[in-house]
Amino acid sequence: MAAATYAVRFAGYWIMSRVPLTPFLRAALEALPGAIIVATVVPLAMRGGLSAWIGIATATLAMVAVRKDIVALATGMGAVMAARALGLP
Repeated sequence: MAAATYAVRFAGYWIMSRVPLTPFLRAALEALPGAIIVATVVPLAMRGGLSAWIGIATATLAMVAVRKDIVALATGMGAVMAARALGLP
């Protein structure tokens, strides 16, 4: 898996070094991380119930306040665990 991961990452860099970066492509690449996060979080929130929504809201607030990914992750997970310990779905 490490070799496959390295090969895919290398191929991505190699291919993108040969593609001209137009303003449209640059904007699309800059929007990609946010789109990936939304595509990951929304299905989890739809299945996760109230505790998932509490965790997402808490993680979002922590990210806005501190701007540290690991803090937002820990805060969101802690909020989900606390909500589920209190019996929320």
